[in-house]
Amino acid sequence: MNILRSTVFYLGYLTSGVLASLIACLIGPFIGLNKRLKLFSLWPKFANWFLHLTCGIKVEVIGKENLPDEPCVIVSNHQGQWETYSMQYLFHPLCTLLKKELLYIPLWGWAMKMLNPIAIDRSKPKEAIIQTLEEGSNRLQSGMYVLLFPEGTRVKAGRVGKYARSSFELAKRNNVKVLPLCHNSGNCWPAHKFVKKPGTITLKIGEPFFVKDSKESAGRVMKWVENNLNP
Repeated sequence: MNILRSTVFYLGYLTSGVLASLIACLIGPFIGLNKRLKLFSLWPKFANWFLHLTCGIKVEVIGKENLPDEPCVIVSNHQGQWETYSMQYLFHPLCTLLKKELLYIPLWGWAMKMLNPIAIDRSKPKEAIIQTLEEGSNRLQSGMYVLLFPEGTRVKAGRVGKYARSSFELAKRNNVKVLPLCHNSGNCWPAHKFVKKPGTITLKIGEPFFVKDSKESAGRVMKWVENNLNP
């Protein structure tokens, strides 16, 4: 049954994604970035509604009151595909860091490019860090939230990878807060797996804080994520 439900989900997910990207490419060039971000956030919202309808996966957000009004660096653990699109409608205005190859995907990549993301070359890690700090600073100064996945890659559900210090260094350099996120999306939507499992994806928003030492802050958030993934 889960195979059938997952198949139906992917059919709707991909079809709606192509349609949404086409609409975005047609309308996006004629509206400002802020309106583009709001327009493009409609599809992720639909995707999660459809995920619930077809696969029985609900989304629960805890700690919305912790979201600061001013720009900040949002750091999240990374378990799969769910968090790569869901944050687009949960936080606004949002800038995301992604692999530059994704921008070459017809329609979807072209639409994403209009959201002004930070597109890095992962084969050049040193240059990627410099680019993240420079472009991330630019986005923060323009009033956007910046979303980063400090683990750098998808990690199995229930586990926490090492957090890179660059995310916290970005916050420190710009004197803005870090907002830690923790979720268990991998329990319902495992990375690189076709079949989805019914359940609840819980996203916890922690308390924002200023960074004094990037290494200490990275360890602090890792510990917080570990405690919330395995209470």
